[in-house]
Amino acid sequence: MSFAPPPMPTDLPPVHVNLYSDTQSKPTPAMKAAMMEAEVGDEQAGTDPTINALCEKMAALLGKEAAMFLPSGTMCNQIAIITQCRPGDEILAHETAHILTSEGSGAAALAGAQITGLQGARGQFSLETLKGAIRSKSRHSPPQRMVEVEQTANSGGGTVWKLDDLNAIADYAHELGMVTHMDGARLTNATVAAGIAPSDMVAGYDTVWLDFTKGLGAPLGAVLAGSSDFIGQAWRWKQRMGGAMRQGGICAAACIYSLDHHVERLAVDHANAKLLARGLAQIPGIVVEEPETNLVFFDTTGTGITAWDLNQMTLQHGVGFSVNQTWRGRACTHLDVSAAQIEEAVAAIRAAVSRGA
Repeated sequence: MSFAPPPMPTDLPPVHVNLYSDTQSKPTPAMKAAMMEAEVGDEQAGTDPTINALCEKMAALLGKEAAMFLPSGTMCNQIAIITQCRPGDEILAHETAHILTSEGSGAAALAGAQITGLQGARGQFSLETLKGAIRSKSRHSPPQRMVEVEQTANSGGGTVWKLDDLNAIADYAHELGMVTHMDGARLTNATVAAGIAPSDMVAGYDTVWLDFTKGLGAPLGAVLAGSSDFIGQAWRWKQRMGGAMRQGGICAAACIYSLDHHVERLAVDHANAKLLARGLAQIPGIVVEEPETNLVFFDTTGTGITAWDLNQMTLQHGVGFSVNQTWRGRACTHLDVSAAQIEEAVAAIRAAVSRGA
């Protein structure tokens, strides 16, 4: 059963420890300065030098032939799907994948494709599970066209797929003539945590994208990468879906700045996530999933307080997190949350549990 929280109260005090998501991070003064100084042009005509520079930088970083700047990660996913899938095709992805749970059935509505969810612990499916989902070709069954993975696996707790597993899945999919797509919303969190170069991590995937609005702190933007032929075809869908821009270099400048200054510091967010997990684990009734990156999921069943109610209590003291399920909360560390604020959040949650017990 899906979780539908009641409307958020409008009389809450300001949130000063915002663990709702890394999308809540704001551009730093230096990033804003880079945006204001950006050289711009007409992106639709291919004459915005800052966007062009970002796309060249991202293609090189990911080891792909070409790349394309888009307003959002969801648009990256949907353009990758609609460019590579025909109506009636089937996509195999984890049952908690963002393309299945959080994009408004875009694959069905826009591409006419169906997504089959695969089971697996913490947001990841195994090669064996993938093999078990493959059917013999028949006019009675949909063509199985794409295999999709999410790195990191958001609903799985921000887990990092192992490189060997990624490569094995990609190799098998390619043997079957399928295309591979990686939702790389938090790809840099994965590469920093694993100590693996981005180009190595995504080598087996035909298409991949990176979101700059999460841990990297840009106000908007994502870059989709793949072969030159793919990007050429994807541009038509970018145009059709309203993703083509004019002087978008102002935003691309923020993305370039984040690549140059905010990637290595993701290790700080990971350390803060572990600090938060340790603190929450010491609160009676709360069970914490050990974080691998910057996402901390925790279960409140033992407190007798739903995650939603607990969040309402902590919001009264300026500390907020997100609610994934009735008893499951998610706290996300990012560049606007310090170690001291983590301690403050733990104290607020501990006090709320004590009051509600």
